Amino acid sequence: MGVFYISVGVDHFIRPEWYVRIVPPLLPLKIHLVYLSGIFEIILGFLLFIPSQRFIAGWGIIMLLIAVYPANLYLAFYEEPQKLIEISAFAASWVRLPLQFVLIGLAYWHSKK
Repeated sequence: MGVFYISVGVDHFIRPEWYVRIVPPLLPLKIHLVYLSGIFEIILGFLLFIPSQRFIAGWGIIMLLIAVYPANLYLAFYEEPQKLIEISAFAASWVRLPLQFVLIGLAYWHSKK
């Protein structure tokens, strides 16, 4: 899980335009939000490798996943971001949205001492 979050966080800096496209229009400073979430993913991913920090990492990831859920909702229910990132409504709605809850469950499991 640590490797997953680190690699996705790094991807926020390699392909920020992909992530900017799914930030809901209501939110300002989209590129800043993309970079900020990438930084948190990298930090929290590294913290998962430190047993004494897994509680903090797990809860940090839970909060991060909740914070980015509006982007997944936007992606799932609006055609524009689906076209921009070339993803189907099915993948956006029926794969990404429930997957967030699986990731939250995994993060909670990692937070246990």
